[in-house]
Amino acid sequence: MSDAGRKDFSTKAKEEMTPDSSKSTQQKMKEAFTDTGDKVARGAQPDSDKSTGQSLTDKMGRSKDREVHGSTGGSIIDKTKNALGMGDKH
Repeated sequence: MSDAGRKDFSTKAKEEMTPDSSKSTQQKMKEAFTDTGDKVARGAQPDSDKSTGQSLTDKMGRSKDREVHGSTGGSIIDKTKNALGMGDKH
């Protein structure tokens, strides 16, 4: 079960399992758009306010993003604040 407006685990799994070579350009564009929206929603809402399933799925997604992109962690909102000079000043 996913939270409102979010992709559920089965949709994400199906998209990952289907090779890009068998997807139409329209399908690829739709997935890229909905993935971006899902990542924004993932970062905007604290895990404590999510359902258990959505929280676990988001944690796995963040872990995969860090592995693939070498990220240091932090939410999209925090990264945006830091880029604009409005983040925490440690």
